[in-house]
Amino acid sequence: MKYKSVFDIIGPIMIGPSSSHTAGAARIGRVARSLFGRKPEWAHISFYGSFAKTYRGHGTDVAIVGGILDFDTFDQRISESLKIAKQEKIKIKMTEEDALTDHPNTARIRLGDKDGELEVVGISIGGGKIEIIELNGFELGLSGNHPALLVVHNDHYGAIAGVANLLAKHQINIGHMEVGRKEIGSEALMTIEVDQNLEDDVLADIEKLPHILKATRIHD
Repeated sequence: MKYKSVFDIIGPIMIGPSSSHTAGAARIGRVARSLFGRKPEWAHISFYGSFAKTYRGHGTDVAIVGGILDFDTFDQRISESLKIAKQEKIKIKMTEEDALTDHPNTARIRLGDKDGELEVVGISIGGGKIEIIELNGFELGLSGNHPALLVVHNDHYGAIAGVANLLAKHQINIGHMEVGRKEIGSEALMTIEVDQNLEDDVLADIEKLPHILKATRIHD
């Protein structure tokens, strides 16, 4: 097996005893926060498999809440994240689930406020590396290792080409792209990993395109 960097072997700098149960959990939480785009009023977190059995002892609970608070994996505040969330009036609910999942380190995060909700399912695959496998019911495979654009759109011809052409206009290169839909003609989701962080004006331009419902981003 080839590794791209030393972090693929030893994992990132982190707070806690396990890269899978702390660094990975923190990154899942932080991606969820990034996709939600603002501080939530509440967070409902469901743990599955190994996460469900050990999340308190391994610090998965404080790590994932730290990510939701937008703390990086090396942020010393992670150890106090439950207290900080309470101070910021974010209501946290955690549940241990019995359902079997394809991966033992799986977490489902629902974030919400008076303006909307978001649901993310993520897995921690070792060494602090993660994959986001579901967003609001759409299946996807998002690593969180690169800047990314997620676009909810009507399943209509021309929608994908419109986004790709606009990114080209802004001189933004696409590294990887996936498109998923629940059924023909319904809502669909583009997941696009790019080579640079996206600015606000790019998102605004994308949301003006025909058939586009919402665009959000993940920064590197």
